[in-house]
Amino acid sequence: MITIDSEKLFDIPQREMLLDQSFGPSRGLKTCERLREGRLPSRGLAFVARGNDQVLGTIRLWDVAVGTRPLLMLGPLAVSPACRGIGLGSDLMVHALAQARRLGHRAIFLVGDAPYYNRFGFHEKAAEGLDLPGPFARERLLALEIEPGALSGVSGMVRPTGPVPLRPENGEAARGFRAVA
Repeated sequence: MITIDSEKLFDIPQREMLLDQSFGPSRGLKTCERLREGRLPSRGLAFVARGNDQVLGTIRLWDVAVGTRPLLMLGPLAVSPACRGIGLGSDLMVHALAQARRLGHRAIFLVGDAPYYNRFGFHEKAAEGLDLPGPFARERLLALEIEPGALSGVSGMVRPTGPVPLRPENGEAARGFRAVA
């Protein structure tokens, strides 16, 4: 049985292996990866598909903005080769989009294959005003307006706005906290 659940900390090593397997070692060089780098996914919008204690699929959405207009960036979506063709990617998409809608987000963009993502409502026209801080194929830049008109008049460079994980500097304990014995 395969279930879709919120991503947990213990899922991350398997998730990373799945992404390496799906996208190869150069995945970290992509422009969207630069936007995600050093950030946490949007709260409540990181999911995995699990079966037999294995991560079989993954999807995350990230907080970004164009000017003062917030939106989400979707990606990556990956499914284990053993589970491709059974609709698991579609199930992850439907689940993630429903959660984004439930949480009140208004628009989502991604860089991906139009024939796949069009069926979920993503289109090149909706992304016309968006630009990315690095190389990308314009025809692969797609967007979905969860709320009609959410991207109307939006134009400019996408920038990351999501939370940055707390990390103690130089291996020291974070200021204001101390270990309790």
